[in-house]
Amino acid sequence: MKVAVIGYGAMGRLVCEELGDEVVAIIAKESPQNYISLFDYNKEIDVIIDFSNPENLDMIYDYAKLHKTKVIFATTGFNEKEINKINDLSKYTPVLRSANFSLGVILLNRLVKEITPILQDDFDIEVIEAHHNKKLDSPSGTARMLIDSIQNSKNGNLVYGRVGNSKRQKNDVGVHSLRGGTIVGDHEVKYCGIDEVITLKHEAHSKKIFVKGAIYAAKWIINKDSGLYNMENVLFD
Repeated sequence: MKVAVIGYGAMGRLVCEELGDEVVAIIAKESPQNYISLFDYNKEIDVIIDFSNPENLDMIYDYAKLHKTKVIFATTGFNEKEINKINDLSKYTPVLRSANFSLGVILLNRLVKEITPILQDDFDIEVIEAHHNKKLDSPSGTARMLIDSIQNSKNGNLVYGRVGNSKRQKNDVGVHSLRGGTIVGDHEVKYCGIDEVITLKHEAHSKKIFVKGAIYAAKWIINKDSGLYNMENVLFD
């Protein structure tokens, strides 16, 4: 498998460490290979793994569409227009995008989808996420994924934090973001009923779990046809 890695920050470096010689091109401003663009590398690429930022989307789109290169989007923070562009790219080549590549988080999300329809009428639902103090977006992309899974069934009123006189309404879904220290990523969904609480929780202790998941996805997508995929396809299809 010939892999091009977009981005050479903490995550990109870990991908390179895990894949070794399978990484044929590192695309980044600080690339050790001096490749600023995918078009600077003129040999075959099987899969692109993007752990960078949305600014690189146009380059990835143009290259992957031209060469029919498979793409793993592990970058978060895309706006609606950019997501539509990713969806369009999937018409020409296999594309996989996920808010989180931890296999445990994907299982957590599946449990949320299964449990919410059963409990939504009698249990209050709260989503809590915690990350390191340098994280920019809030709530996290993974929290938004969990919220979407809840909303697909409950369609509740999202309440982001609480302050002052803010009595909980029956249809509320609370969302709380914590930022501090070096927390890699904790995500928790609490179903609070009368005299009982069910808690679904995942704790990430290392960024390596996201890298391993992205690599797992890259190996899975290598023989797929054009289309838009996610990590649930990888695990459950």
